[in-house]
This record gives sequence, structure tokens and C-alpha cells, in this order.
Amino acid sequence: MQLLDGKAISAQIKSEIKIEVENWISAGGKKPHLAAILVGEDGASETYVASKIRSCEEIGFTSTLLRFGPETTEAELLEAVESLNKNSDVDGFIVQLPLPKHISENTIMEAVDSSKDVDGFHPINVGRMCKGLPAYISATPFGILEMLIRAGIETSGKHCVVIGRSQIVGLPMSILMQRNEYPGNCTVTITHSKTKNLKEICQTADILIVALGRPEFVTADYIKDGAVVIDVGITRVKDASKKSGFAIKGDVNFADVAPKSSFITPVPGGVGLMTICGLLTNTLKAARKEIYK
Repeated sequence: MQLLDGKAISAQIKSEIKIEVENWISAGGKKPHLAAILVGEDGASETYVASKIRSCEEIGFTSTLLRFGPETTEAELLEAVESLNKNSDVDGFIVQLPLPKHISENTIMEAVDSSKDVDGFHPINVGRMCKGLPAYISATPFGILEMLIRAGIETSGKHCVVIGRSQIVGLPMSILMQRNEYPGNCTVTITHSKTKNLKEICQTADILIVALGRPEFVTADYIKDGAVVIDVGITRVKDASKKSGFAIKGDVNFADVAPKSSFITPVPGGVGLMTICGLLTNTLKAARKEIYK
């Protein structure tokens, strides 16, 4: 078993981006500017956004955080989105999910200018990705692809099973893994909570990508020997033994599954850190006008 160490890989990528930013600025470019909108008081979102801001500082980006209370209306949030759309100094921005239930996430995502949609959620970017055109690829799938590349994991002709059909991870991941390039050329099966014989399907996977949102759902009996296991799940679980009062769990029971796998991601320290790298990479592309000329 080899660990797909998101901490080490993300540090390498951020170091590379930092050098690219320095060269870009030396050549007359401006500092890439990433903005984030945070609505409400979700603890996990607070932690994630803070990590994004720290990463921006590390690699030489400008960052802006706009905070809104949980009572913020959809109209007020749309106004903030439009303001960032029009701000020429902001290269890309994100609206941190989840949003309060009274706000439509689809409405907000569609309001983001696709040329500044560095999370890769806008329908235009999703459509361009599906057609193989230049696009901002959703940050988590982007990070997973980078993990596969840097570990030299063969994907051509492999059976990739994706658990989860979200528009953020499962759906784009299934599309990217079957495209005619590397990583890709897989035969892909996308599954979800309503899939019958889920365990039996997972047992046929050469590459298993789990994004279900159920802590430690996947156990050793779901895995065939030598499978590559990518755990996208990240859930706070109450744990009185921890100073914080909770532990972070993935969708895979790591201790149970690791001995049977060839490669596996830990949680924490895996895909989550790579997601931030995807966001930073997209922002640099936005600053350079690489996707939308």
C-alpha cells in the first residue's frame, strides 16, 4: 500500500505556483486576485475558507473575503456576486457552499461570471469540460487528477467506479475519467445511494472514487486487492477524546481498507488539500486569461 499524500503533493504544487506567480509579476503581470463569499456560520466552511486565504498568502496571491450573516437574502447575495463580476481587479471568486436553505445554490452559481468561476461550477464551464474544451475544471476533480498524475497511476483501460453523483465531484469525475487522454480512458461506472448491488460493483473497481458523505461507509469487503482508493469524504464526527470535541472522518474506513489497496488517500491530509490546489491553479489561469481569452 502506498499513501497518496495530499499534504506533500499540495506543498509541491503550491511551490510551483509560487514560482509561476513570481515570474508572471516579473514579466509585468499583476498579482492574481481570488475573492471568496462566505454566508452563515458553518464551521467546516469557516475552516476551509481560512485555509484558502492562507494558501493565497503563501503563493503571492491577493485575497479578499466577503462575509454575510445567515439571514442574508438571495437578492443581497446576488448583488454581491454581480459586484465581483464587475470588479476588474478580481480575477476569480467563489461562493462557499453550502448556502443557507432559503438561498438557491443553482441561482447563485449561474449568476457568477463564467470567466471568473474558478470553482468550475457554472453550467458553461461544466458544458465546456464535457465537450473537451478549455474550462475551469471543478477544483476537487482537478486535484484528484493531479494526484493520479504525480503518483504515475495507470488509468487507461481500467474500471473506475465513482460513488456519488454530485455536480461538484461525482458527475465531473465520471466524465473526466472516461475522456480520451491521461488521466482517463477508463470504463466508468457511476453509482449512488440508490444503486443496487453497490458492494458487488465496487469489488470490480480498479480505481474507486468515493464521494458519498457517509463516514467510513466503505469497508474492506467493498475493495478488490490492489485497487486505487480515492476518499473525497470529509465529515465532522463527535469525539470526546479530541480537544476540539470532534474527529474528521472520510467515507472510507482507512484502517480496514488500506491493507488491500495499492494506493489510498488519507482523511484528513488527502483530497481536501488538493482541492485548494485546483482552486489556486484555476485562479492563476484566470489572471493570465488562459481559458477565456
